[in-house]
Amino acid sequence: MISRRSFVAVTAAGAAGSLLERSFAAEPQAPGALPPSIAELKSMRDQAQPISKDERRERLERARRLMLENKLDAIMLTSGTSMQYFTGMRWSGAERLFAAVVPAKGAAFFVCPAFEEDRAREQIALSPLDAQPDVRTWHEDQSPYERVAQGLRERGVSSGVLGIEETTKYVFAEGVGKAAPSVRLASATPVTAGCRQIKSAHELALMQLANKVTLAAFEAAYKAVRDGMTHVEFAGLISTAHARLGFPGGGSLVNVDQYAALPHGSVTPTVIREGSLVLIDGGCTVEGYESDISRTFVLGKPTGKMKQVFDVVHKAQSAALAAARPGVQCQAVDAAARKVIDDAGFGPDYAHFTHRVGHGIGMDGHEWPYLVRGNTLPLAAGMTFSDEPGVYIRGEFGVRLEDDMHITSNGAELFTPQSPSLEHPFERG
Repeated sequence: MISRRSFVAVTAAGAAGSLLERSFAAEPQAPGALPPSIAELKSMRDQAQPISKDERRERLERARRLMLENKLDAIMLTSGTSMQYFTGMRWSGAERLFAAVVPAKGAAFFVCPAFEEDRAREQIALSPLDAQPDVRTWHEDQSPYERVAQGLRERGVSSGVLGIEETTKYVFAEGVGKAAPSVRLASATPVTAGCRQIKSAHELALMQLANKVTLAAFEAAYKAVRDGMTHVEFAGLISTAHARLGFPGGGSLVNVDQYAALPHGSVTPTVIREGSLVLIDGGCTVEGYESDISRTFVLGKPTGKMKQVFDVVHKAQSAALAAARPGVQCQAVDAAARKVIDDAGFGPDYAHFTHRVGHGIGMDGHEWPYLVRGNTLPLAAGMTFSDEPGVYIRGEFGVRLEDDMHITSNGAELFTPQSPSLEHPFERG
């Protein structure tokens, strides 16, 4: 799934050149030109331990159990994070079908463009699947969908149910449906999300590190911010800080003053001045696992209204955290934060708190499940979410505080300490 930061960067690039794209993933600066707070950062890369083949085998076993429970005979994975989650393979999406088909019973098989076979086998060898994998190739004038249908027939799924991973391109699902008309297509989400939404201790450790890295990058960049710096320059410092910490893909959106009232910002160039309110929202990826943190601060002295709004949002974030525990419905966490904001006069409903309080997070920046009204799914230990209430006053400013949290056996814990104030956003108690 594309993250909100990537989405904004891409759409902004179309609307106003590469301005906002550069604000999220600016080129790292040369070490000699770096502010001291960034130059002194040390790499944390060696703290990241990759997911093992044995862990992926356990995931596949659980997936097969969930297939049986949900009456699915097989699932089809194409490029993306679910394929990576189960197999460890990183395959970029394109117009040619590359698929891993995992049956509930029997050996998995792959469908691959013929000219990609060697590259595919190289990656498959790193996966937990069979030592001698079944790779079915197709040439440019042949149908990959017939290869899928053939593999299903050979595994006794000529008239069963095939689960399609939710990010699979429609043209791929349509092609399989036409090639195997007796096979019913269904959603594979009960299997993929059913596995991915409960994180293991190792996954939580990787997310903990990702959050630690991003918070350190934010703080180092904050210490280097100055009057007259553009939002692009400040975002560049955040990207450089992530790179110094060993994770060069990290970065942030930077929204200044009235544009902080737009949760995902604006394409308008902005300059940070004394008294400016700045909202940053970003993260990085550690061995496939993401962080997502937002901080709001003021360069100099905030107004009384800014401080009032910050305090309300801080209390709302705390209320959401306190409400989250196993057995509680996802929607109750959103309701807890929204009540604080409504009671403070920034309601009703979505008037100033314009989005849900949180989203699932893991290998995708946004993934199942979501902390939103109407979601009655009960929380369970091992689930991970953002906790990010906000109050947005159009034409003035916005405040959002975001930390990622994980559900424990009897409550919830944040991966990072809450921000204490607009004046000292990274001060520890």
